[in-house]
Amino acid sequence: MIELLDKKHNRDDFDCGKELLNNYLKNQAGQDIKRKLSACFVLAESTSDQIQGYYTLSNNSIPLSSFPEYIQKKLPRSYISIPTTLLGRLAIDTKYQGKGIGKILLIDALKRSYEISQEIGSFAVVVDPIDEEAEKFYEKYDFIKLPDSGKMFISMKTLTQLFV
Repeated sequence: MIELLDKKHNRDDFDCGKELLNNYLKNQAGQDIKRKLSACFVLAESTSDQIQGYYTLSNNSIPLSSFPEYIQKKLPRSYISIPTTLLGRLAIDTKYQGKGIGKILLIDALKRSYEISQEIGSFAVVVDPIDEEAEKFYEKYDFIKLPDSGKMFISMKTLTQLFV
């Protein structure tokens, strides 16, 4: 079951192979949750509370000028920044990699983001892939590159086709 991170979850042994993502979960996620900077969702083993993987969500905005021209034309010029949802981090412990957990967590994050967008404005889910491997992962799920940045996005309109 995917749930919000809390004290019962064992973070100490988490290792996804990327120190930045390990350190975030072990040292910063709890503080970010308390400060309302992000929400951290984990998939953990029910018996040991060992974290298999996690992702974070937060509010975000992207300058209108950062979107491809064909999308800019569809959005009102009065918006300098377009509201989005940031899928800030997504990581799977090395013991569980290659078992489809990344896909499960991504779909959960996208569904949760889509549902929230029904009540709070959000044009798209945005990611900033940590490396080329992560970029390929998001490309597989139809994320589109933003010109002039390493960020990628998938629109809520696209998610509507998946979840409705």
